[in-house]
Amino acid sequence: MNIEKALLSTIDKLVGTLKSEEQLQEILKRKLTKKEHKIYFAKKSGKSIEDIKELVNDDDERIEEIYKTACKKLNQEKIKKELVNL
Repeated sequence: MNIEKALLSTIDKLVGTLKSEEQLQEILKRKLTKKEHKIYFAKKSGKSIEDIKELVNDDDERIEEIYKTACKKLNQEKIKKELVNL
């Protein structure tokens, strides 16, 4: 799973270039909850909703809600600043 590619498809208006994969992984582990992290990357890697339900033991609506929350967090200016090299 390419973290940079996933973030670029999620983040609106990114100024600067993203940091290295390792740095991005560390930042995302700090900023997202464990469940948000699992669901975000499961969806971005193309897993089906059934696989994700099995992974996190939640229903479809809750999974979508958590995914949207993760995307909103990633679009916050404070987090975007941490993700890029200035």
